[in-house]
Amino acid sequence: MNMLEIKQVTKKFGDFIAVDHMSLTVAEGEIFGFLGANGAGKSTTIHMIAGLLRPNAGEIKILGKDIAKHRQFAKRHIGIVPQEIAIYEHLTAYENVEFFAGLYGLRGAELRQRVEEALEFVGLSDKRKSYPKHFSGGMKRRLNIACALAHRPKLIIMDEPTVGIDPQSRNDILASVKKLNEMGCTIIYTSHYMEEVEEICTRIAIIDHGKIIAEGTKEQLEAMITDTKDIWLEIRGMDRLNKEKLQSIHGVKAVQCDDNMVKISSDISVNNLNEIVQCLIHDGVEIRSLEDKSPNLETVFLALTGRNLRD
Repeated sequence: MNMLEIKQVTKKFGDFIAVDHMSLTVAEGEIFGFLGANGAGKSTTIHMIAGLLRPNAGEIKILGKDIAKHRQFAKRHIGIVPQEIAIYEHLTAYENVEFFAGLYGLRGAELRQRVEEALEFVGLSDKRKSYPKHFSGGMKRRLNIACALAHRPKLIIMDEPTVGIDPQSRNDILASVKKLNEMGCTIIYTSHYMEEVEEICTRIAIIDHGKIIAEGTKEQLEAMITDTKDIWLEIRGMDRLNKEKLQSIHGVKAVQCDDNMVKISSDISVNNLNEIVQCLIHDGVEIRSLEDKSPNLETVFLALTGRNLRD
């Protein structure tokens, strides 16, 4: 079963169409990347999935149920980690998680257990009695996540959960995302850090002007703009390089040499880098540097939208 189904959803603000007849599915167990520059319609879509906005047309289903008709069902199964930190600094870490978990109807011993589990999961058990005003940015982000998952949602929406934090905290949060997924959670993940999306997401959708313009795995998106990757090598021993032998490697389309530089153009779908390197080493060619200039998610986004993600 699909965790999320969006069918022909439109959202207008006056005459402005923020989301334009969007259709999208997210399967159970995915970490689904959702990319869009500011104003593309990404946040509006997330707010509609979370039930914070109602579409003008179309339907949104969670586990096969229309959220407009089954709002309590959707609420129980969705957790949201907003871009802006949503915690109360006059409450302790424990009290924050307890408050948000209580909004989902948890009470008594079950509530206490869920709060403890959520704090332990994000590594804040030892800070349960501390106030967030004394926390670092990374700790506040982790507390925000604890508040979103204490009721054990099946779908967690993470809207730029690593913005404005240090690299170590970012790594901790990415590890948490992977662990949540291993535990059975489906995750919709947005970020302005392309490398995060490339690292953790199983599928990715790109939204622009309120429409999904591309969707698929990282490799499928890259293949949309080119079928070739370029491998650049700086070498010593050009006289020992055998172009014909390199060109016979599966996937290699062309080999160009200039002074001490070699450019190998290859089919993007073929993983042949190890074979290329082994071929050169076997012939006594010294590799001084190597750069794989395959297209990445950032170049795909730029090619499809004509702008950078942060524009």
